[in-house]
Amino acid sequence: MNADNDRHLRADAARNAARIVDAARVVFANLGPDAPLEAIARQAGIGIRTLYRRFPTKEDLLRAVLDKSIAENLTPAIEQSLVDSDPRNGLKTLVEASMSLVVREHNILSAASNAGALTAEVTAPFMDSITDLTLRAQQSGSIRADLEPADMHAIMGMLTGSLWDASARETDWRRNVALVFDGLSPEGASPLPSATLHSRCSGPFDAPPGNN
Repeated sequence: MNADNDRHLRADAARNAARIVDAARVVFANLGPDAPLEAIARQAGIGIRTLYRRFPTKEDLLRAVLDKSIAENLTPAIEQSLVDSDPRNGLKTLVEASMSLVVREHNILSAASNAGALTAEVTAPFMDSITDLTLRAQQSGSIRADLEPADMHAIMGMLTGSLWDASARETDWRRNVALVFDGLSPEGASPLPSATLHSRCSGPFDAPPGNN
């Protein structure tokens, strides 16, 4: 009987957690990155104490929301890109998926960045895949050979960073991606300046400080 009760409690806890995460995505999308946790609890149909029992801090909640969003929207694109026989096309597919994620989830990403939930650990699978695909595309001759992994990190920061302005999200960001990939082509490329020590740059999905 105790074992049955324990399973029931764990199942209830899992259902509550899933409801809270789903509610958080709705509330952040509607109210913005500063949405109060009380609004999320109301949307989930639970009390605020129940929310805090499952997610003691806003950072904990946002990390769970991020994990679900990435699993749904970015992980499939990573898997698809890595098995593409054309690494340049795989790289473009993954870049476009990241841009779509920023447009769709900009409030959640902004809130996560402000709360410290958007860490290097979260973005590592994405950036590792970007690096892998870039190296493979260079080996195939479809990406300029003088590009370095840190260059792609900076390029991703510039591309996704351009979408933090609300008006920019209304434009066709695919134009920017097309221009960048033209610049990555070896044909007609001017030699890059010698590489210097790169200063630490923000992650590819980080919102600018104070951005809402």
